[in-house]
Amino acid sequence: MEEEAKPEYNTRGKGGFEATYFIYGMVALENIGCVGNIVSLVLYLRIDLPGAANTLPNLMVSALLLSVVGGFISDTYINRFHTCLIFGMVEISALLMMTAQAHDEELQSASCDKFFCMTRRSAIMFSTSLWLWALGSGGVKGSLPALGADQFDQKDPEEAKGLASYFNWLLLSMLTGTLVGATVIVYISTIEGSHKWWKGFLITFVCAYVGFIIFAHGKPFYRLQVPGKNPLVRIAQVIVVAIKNRKLPPPESPSELYEINERESASTDTKIAHTEQFRSFDKAAILPKDAEPLPWTVCTVTQVEEVKVLTRMLPIIASTIMMNICLAQLKIFSVQQGYTMDRKLGSLEVLAPFVPLIPLIFKIILIPIYEFTFVPFARKITKHPSGITQLQRVGVGLVLSALSMAVAALVEVKREHQSLKNPLKPISLFWLSFQYGIFEIADMLTLVGLLEFFYKEAPSGMRSLSTSFTWISLSFGSYLSIIFVETINAVTESITPSKQGWLEGQILDQKNLNLFYWFLAILSVLNFFNYLYWATWYKYKKEDTNVSTMAKLISISGVSLLETAEDESRATNGEYTTEHTEVNDRKV
Repeated sequence: MEEEAKPEYNTRGKGGFEATYFIYGMVALENIGCVGNIVSLVLYLRIDLPGAANTLPNLMVSALLLSVVGGFISDTYINRFHTCLIFGMVEISALLMMTAQAHDEELQSASCDKFFCMTRRSAIMFSTSLWLWALGSGGVKGSLPALGADQFDQKDPEEAKGLASYFNWLLLSMLTGTLVGATVIVYISTIEGSHKWWKGFLITFVCAYVGFIIFAHGKPFYRLQVPGKNPLVRIAQVIVVAIKNRKLPPPESPSELYEINERESASTDTKIAHTEQFRSFDKAAILPKDAEPLPWTVCTVTQVEEVKVLTRMLPIIASTIMMNICLAQLKIFSVQQGYTMDRKLGSLEVLAPFVPLIPLIFKIILIPIYEFTFVPFARKITKHPSGITQLQRVGVGLVLSALSMAVAALVEVKREHQSLKNPLKPISLFWLSFQYGIFEIADMLTLVGLLEFFYKEAPSGMRSLSTSFTWISLSFGSYLSIIFVETINAVTESITPSKQGWLEGQILDQKNLNLFYWFLAILSVLNFFNYLYWATWYKYKKEDTNVSTMAKLISISGVSLLETAEDESRATNGEYTTEHTEVNDRKV
């Protein structure tokens, strides 16, 4: 009796852009709530205090890191749709707790000179709501991008183009929500006064709640994946078995490594072709003589290649952290520059706190231009669904980020020169648009490229976990930027004649911000060459077409030439076959 194959997806939903429209709506509203919540917290916690200033960045970093939790759960235990809903309810509950506390005067923070001037009861409630929000927001970020990408079949040429466009529109939805949240919430919180913070929290709660209602109503349209085996266990099996089999001689041909054909497998997951990189992992696919093919005794070639894919991704992740450090610093110091520049654009005066919104507006404008102009043009030349490959996009982004830091250094030289020459006639805020414009193109290409890269290259059972690597890179960049500045100050303080660090002091004209930007530009160039090495070395995942073709032929004929009656019985019981599947002309 043949074992019934477990479907990878529930295909009752329509999929495609009809499904992702619900996701775009939810992402925009959820980001209004997310950013609006941060803005409300800035006012509520009196952000000028050092304690509060450290709390909010740490909270954002924690939310990004916790995306791994959402990715792991959606790959292993429940599908991505239900994972988003569960973590969404956690996020909504946290926003409701914040709203209730800000509305109740007995639970509000008191007016004093210390951070968290609260009673013990209110402090526990507030801290709980903060970490519940980080957990909920992180869980959604870890599972949602992969859910949207699941709506497109990569093997269909037209749907493959849709997949490439999906990540661009997903980013646009996020940025649109961010822009609305950062403007509307600020305006409402400002005009209402210091004791009406709860209205800002209430708006964030309502937006997030409506967003998840829209998301839930899209269920009939979604293609839902079936969770697979625990990815961490599969990785551990390869490592443990490879160590156990380290003394076994390698086979003469990769075709002798252990693999099971698709008829014997209880899954429709695509088999991955063998590669020559990390040959030490191949030891895990050697079946010892007279040994039973059990999971902790031997692993399939596909399982080994999954570990190889994840290992190849690690240098790519590490190579993008430097860019995120630059992004964090550019946002911080651009606000300080904005205070010393002429903020009038015609008859409109831009408030300094709104300077970080300039890159958002740039990016919102650039995404449609990129999607409707560059991508179709590039497709005609490269025949690639995305116009250019994911790693090429990331590479271009890293080059542009280095260029942006050099432009930032030149602009700072001009700003400082004019400020020292005539402080009453500063240069226009418009000069910041050059560095912002270049960097936002870089950030757009890199972020979208990484999301698509991690989704496409990841094994089918690890796609949520893999796409969360993008958020890990962002979180590491934000966290390391703080350490980076402290290190630069400590080193320059010890070597400069003035014994003052480049970034010390409150007066911007007394800092050496231009030298700091030049240093970032040099590091970015070196980081690009490091990335170029790893990107050239990286081998894109290839499906094992020989195994798939063989399985189709077996399915058509209804008879397996590779199975004995005993093997078929074992396949029925969910065990591995004891015979090696011979694969001829395997692509390496």
